[in-house]
Amino acid sequence: MSHHIQKSFVLIVSLALISFTSSCKAETPQVNTPVVTTTDTTTFAKGADISWLPQMEASGYVFYNDNGVAEDCFKILKDHGINSIRLRTWVNPSQDKASGHCSKDETVAMAVRAKQWGMRVMIDFHYSDTWADPSKQVKPKAWVGLTFDQLQQALYDYTFDVMTALKTAGVTPAWVQVGNEIPGGMVLPEGSTNNWPQLAKLINKGYDAIKAVSPTSKVILHVDQGNNNARFRWWFDAATTNGAKYDIIGLSYYPYWLSDTHPDYTLSINDLAANMQDMVTRYRKQVMVVEVGGEDVKVQNTYDMLVAVIQKTKAVRDSKGLGVFYWEPEGASSWSHYALSCWGSDGKPTTALDAFK
Repeated sequence: MSHHIQKSFVLIVSLALISFTSSCKAETPQVNTPVVTTTDTTTFAKGADISWLPQMEASGYVFYNDNGVAEDCFKILKDHGINSIRLRTWVNPSQDKASGHCSKDETVAMAVRAKQWGMRVMIDFHYSDTWADPSKQVKPKAWVGLTFDQLQQALYDYTFDVMTALKTAGVTPAWVQVGNEIPGGMVLPEGSTNNWPQLAKLINKGYDAIKAVSPTSKVILHVDQGNNNARFRWWFDAATTNGAKYDIIGLSYYPYWLSDTHPDYTLSINDLAANMQDMVTRYRKQVMVVEVGGEDVKVQNTYDMLVAVIQKTKAVRDSKGLGVFYWEPEGASSWSHYALSCWGSDGKPTTALDAFK
């Protein structure tokens, strides 16, 4: 799907705004002491990808709770039922305030914060220096020119290094994605679905590196258009045929991007549910909606959509629907110009986030 193209495009517009925001920092957020709780791995994951948070905080953006009190974003999210955090990881990212960061060090620091708040962690390896999605899977610059054998080793070593850094910091990710939205493959051109044997080898290098450091972490393979059963059958049939190793099937679900008319979720929610059931039956794997989002200006619709997605995921047979993750709920459009957060212009979460309570 092309929603990340939109993300990248609109982010460019936000730079001037970010620069302005950083020069007018508001009040200091209320300090809260994190309360570490034991997170049972069987608990349904109510998650949020908040990879923009370090940049938002650095630029001076202040988060407010429902009562209008400045507060740590983690605290606000936890008070709304979020129990898991997803973090994207880029190989050698730029320092661009909107389309950079997400380096190994920043990822580890964010993962530590999540653990301090008693939240589980998902790591999302893009295997790129910037956004990776169905429209683009750009090989990291440092990997350009390598032979395929060298490329496999570079991917293994990088994955192993990040996982080791997390382990050293005391974080054991519950889940780890090998690639982000990879219906056409990853680390192109070598890892294209036009050459599935090579793609499977790259996937397995990531899998092996993850398990070598953290055997309990569940490995996710992630495809977009979670309501599109034909797309998923085609992709995971090929993954199976070529021996790709993984534990969980990850899906994106964005009704907003399904057509130019921005169809309502009610037109596709049953297809999402049927696809998740089929994935469990056909491949005997667990499933998880690793990205979901709705329009910030259509709060009730987004709330209703989230409630439906959570309900459909919980209803997957044999309790194999593991959780639902909102993509950047805190990424307020006043900062990012991204239309699918669930944060208002007043710096507070919209009531859409209440769906996770």
